[in-house]
Amino acid sequence: MSFLYSIINTILPFDWLGPNFMKNAFLAVLVATPLFGVLGSFVVSNKMSFFSDAIGHSALTGIAFGVLLGIKEPMVAMVGFSLILGFAIITVKTQGKSSADTIIGVFSSTSVALGLVLLSATGNFTRYQKYLIGDILSIAPKEILLLLLVGVVAAVVWILLYNKMLLTNLHRTLAKSRGIRVFATEQIFALLTALIVSTSIRWTGLLIINSLLVLPAAAARFVTRNTKSYLLAAMIISLLSGIVGLALSYYIGAASGATIVLVNAVLFLGCLVAGTVKRS
Repeated sequence: MSFLYSIINTILPFDWLGPNFMKNAFLAVLVATPLFGVLGSFVVSNKMSFFSDAIGHSALTGIAFGVLLGIKEPMVAMVGFSLILGFAIITVKTQGKSSADTIIGVFSSTSVALGLVLLSATGNFTRYQKYLIGDILSIAPKEILLLLLVGVVAAVVWILLYNKMLLTNLHRTLAKSRGIRVFATEQIFALLTALIVSTSIRWTGLLIINSLLVLPAAAARFVTRNTKSYLLAAMIISLLSGIVGLALSYYIGAASGATIVLVNAVLFLGCLVAGTVKRS
């Protein structure tokens, strides 16, 4: 990491990037926020923001099962449970007769309640309470590497299945008529969402992870007219919010994740006004 640190010191000689923990956080932002922007565009277009929220809130349940099973690394338990939950939600949504928000609400509330009960009963709730708000400043180089690996996996999936996922999101019936395996495509999207969300929870916090996904994509919709520009704008807004929010949190001494969300909210309002003025 010393090589990357020296590059940052040379190109970006700012006070807030002086400490190594801020450099680690900056690198994490560079890797994760473009992922949030692209994934968020699919989440918003598919009206699945509640789904990503459910995956995020299930983190505590994954940790609880990890404790019961003797899994020492919470990340492993969170990712495993999130993948299972994502698969279950999409399966029931596809096969059942209830609306998507109802099914997601049932799974979300049940998993959150179960996680709270298990952690409080075993006396571990206080120990893992930090996952509620996250702490990007404590991210380690190995976790940045994990985010980068997840980003590579996501990029490969999007390159191979982008058109199929887009058509499935827009019109399931039309996608079926074109020979697309809709159920498999939806499952891949769900599992990818679960993977990205669960690996980011530790530093974003489960209370705000959904905002980091939804706000950039929602803002981009106000100022774009086609899919390509929509994806690009969502990535730029997410990346810009991450960098500005991280720097701002350093100077005002506030929680980094929450500050990034507030910057996202400001850009959302700006895009809303710009889009309204442009249409009028």
